[in-house]
Amino acid sequence: MKILIDNGHGENTPGKRSPIWPDGSQLFEWSYSREITSRIHSELLKLDIDSELIVRESVDVPIHERVRRVNAICKEIGIRNCLLISIHCNAFNGKARGWEVHTYLGQSKSDEYATVFWNTAKEYLNGVSPMRADFSDGDPDWDSNFGILRETICPAILTENLFMDNEEDCRFLLSTEGKKTITDIHVQSILKIIQS
Repeated sequence: MKILIDNGHGENTPGKRSPIWPDGSQLFEWSYSREITSRIHSELLKLDIDSELIVRESVDVPIHERVRRVNAICKEIGIRNCLLISIHCNAFNGKARGWEVHTYLGQSKSDEYATVFWNTAKEYLNGVSPMRADFSDGDPDWDSNFGILRETICPAILTENLFMDNEEDCRFLLSTEGKKTITDIHVQSILKIIQS
């Protein structure tokens, strides 16, 4: 299986950042997601797992171009041989916290993979931040009409890795432990999927 790793947003995307915290620290989603995708990619290569970064640019690459890149790879090596993971940080009102995973509407192989990710995140984030789920259709992922999920032809999930506008979540994300934890959630989930 080839793992296609997508990171959200670019340095030119408005907003998409945490507040500036009292110690002067701030999380920029474009930079953070690129650091995490790079870490995941590096760990997968060490494990001889085929992976590719979909976005290497620092600027925002439009959804239609990211979709084109993913689908071109899928057509070359086969849809069933690919899994797309799009990595983001969440934001809402400064009070919300937690980790969640999204798939496109309806039931598909993506939902099965998302459940593996959700269960792994629940294990790694126990006591750190709550898990956010939508069990209305029997599984924990959120059904979402995001273009990167809707338009790509292979199984695809999108992870929202805690809330960057919540100071407690954000401080964890920016910490050495937090970066390792978010990386490990993804790498270990991928290993479970490949080995199943």
